[in-house]
Amino acid sequence: MGKLMIMDHPLIQHKIGFIRRKDTGTKDFRQTISEIAMLICYEATRSLKLDEVEIETPLCVAKVQELKGKKLAIVPILRAGLGMVDGMLELIPTAKVGHIGLYRDPETLSPVEYYCKLPADCAEREVFVVDPMLATGGSSVEAIRMLKEKGCRNISFLCIIAAPEGVKAMQDAHPDVDLYVGALDERLNDHGYIMPGLGDAGDRIFGTK
Repeated sequence: MGKLMIMDHPLIQHKIGFIRRKDTGTKDFRQTISEIAMLICYEATRSLKLDEVEIETPLCVAKVQELKGKKLAIVPILRAGLGMVDGMLELIPTAKVGHIGLYRDPETLSPVEYYCKLPADCAEREVFVVDPMLATGGSSVEAIRMLKEKGCRNISFLCIIAAPEGVKAMQDAHPDVDLYVGALDERLNDHGYIMPGLGDAGDRIFGTK
C-alpha cells in the first residue's frame, strides 16, 4: 500500500486556513496555492534518490550529494492543477511538465479525457500528479490510470485538500501510489463538494466565478 501523508507543518496549515476564507481574493488565493504546492512538494521529494559526486569548492575537492537521474515530471489535472505547477517548479526547475484534461460526463458522472500531452520519456520519470482538490477521486483515479497505461510506474499524487471518499477511491484503485495531502476534510456534500473545503478551486485560481 502506498503511503498516505497528511501534512502537519504549521506553515501549510496556516496557508490552507487563509485560502479557505471566502473573502480571500483571486491574486492572494493563486499566490498562496502556489506556496502551499511548493511546501507539499518539499515533503513529497524527501525520498528522492541521491548520488555522491566529486566537485571542486573554492578551497578543495569535496564529495557532495546530488539528485540521481534528475528525471522528474509534474502532471497537473486541468484546469485547477495548473495553479500548483509554478510553486513546484521553483523547487525542481528541471522537471518536465505534462497535462491531462478530464471532464465529468453529466449523464454517467464518469470522467472523460479531452486532453493528454506528456513528456516523451514520461515512463522513465518519477511523476507527480497534482490537483488542489481530491473530492470523489474520479478524475485523479482516471488520470493515474492513463499514466500507467502509458508505462508510468513511479507515481505520487499531491493535493491541498482531500475528502475521505476521494482518499479511499484512490487507495482502492491505485494502492501503489503515494498520496500527499495538505488537509483531510470531513466529507463530501450532496453536490460532491468537499466540506468545509474552499469552494471551486479552479474558479478561485482563475477568477472565473
